[in-house]
Amino acid sequence: MVKTDLQQALQHKIDTKTKPLGALGKLENLAFKIGCIQNTETPKITNPTIVVFAGDHGIAAKGEVNPFPQEVTAQMVYNFVNGGAAINVFSKTNDIDLKVVDAGVNHTFDSETGIIDAKIDFGTKNYQNEPAMTLEQCEEAFKKAETIVENLHKNGCNTIGFGEMGISNTSSAALLMSYFTKTPIKDCVGSGTSLDTQGISKKAKILESVFQKYTPQSPKEALATFGGFEIAMICAAIIKASALNMVVVIDGFIVTSALLVAKAINPEVIDHAVFAHNSNEQGHKTMLAFLKAEPLLDLGLRLGEGTGAALAIPLLRASVDFLNNMASFESAGVSGESEN
Repeated sequence: MVKTDLQQALQHKIDTKTKPLGALGKLENLAFKIGCIQNTETPKITNPTIVVFAGDHGIAAKGEVNPFPQEVTAQMVYNFVNGGAAINVFSKTNDIDLKVVDAGVNHTFDSETGIIDAKIDFGTKNYQNEPAMTLEQCEEAFKKAETIVENLHKNGCNTIGFGEMGISNTSSAALLMSYFTKTPIKDCVGSGTSLDTQGISKKAKILESVFQKYTPQSPKEALATFGGFEIAMICAAIIKASALNMVVVIDGFIVTSALLVAKAINPEVIDHAVFAHNSNEQGHKTMLAFLKAEPLLDLGLRLGEGTGAALAIPLLRASVDFLNNMASFESAGVSGESEN
């Protein structure tokens, strides 16, 4: 592939820093990618924000695929609002703004909580019986997510990550993964919120039955059939953020399932995606391989919430800082590598 003038300039700038070629490893690739996304030799990370979308899933009400009851979704949203979750801690540690969105929680939140109200419904339908949402609801979710991203961008955010909360959303993610990657359901299903081996086996059988029930004819129909309102909004947010030339930080299993849908709708979104980490949830490694992605971190995380994205954003800052502030061989008066 022939590099553009910008790509050549970025690579030259990286290669002539006071270091051996390639010595900063993935940080060099990251600086190059962010420069290409922002179309500049001097990229920067401004007002990084993580948006956590929360939604409930109809299948969770039966408790067959989830060890925690559905009401935990709303309880955890309150935990986010009160600053007690891991994503709150990591966002504060790394000076990242945090927004919490009610995409479709089975609960009514007080307007004074600070939660962004984008509720589509009080949870999706149970896809054991009918599609999770209608195509009209899916379109509504897209529009609301696009507005949220647009508003953040207008307020100076150029780097965005996504998190999620929704009991049973690993089931939706597994179904979407199987649909888009053609991977057998049994290889997509993991422990989620700590299912044991017997629970995982039961979950896989239920989801296999669900998968066989439907034949979606388009990416958006698959999303409406198997997804959650929070996953639909993340998908739309990825597409919109990419269109705005924002750096899109992809978290773990659930967010990557939304990316699979987004990429099927608009393949160019992958050019804006930075993969934060390799989740410990079964299936995520396969997703990453399908996307030919190289995650920045591998910490054994499988919490969700956007925690991997929050931990990775400092690396984005470091990559653009070395690109902009590290001396070149010429400016430092240091001899470069021998040409012999």
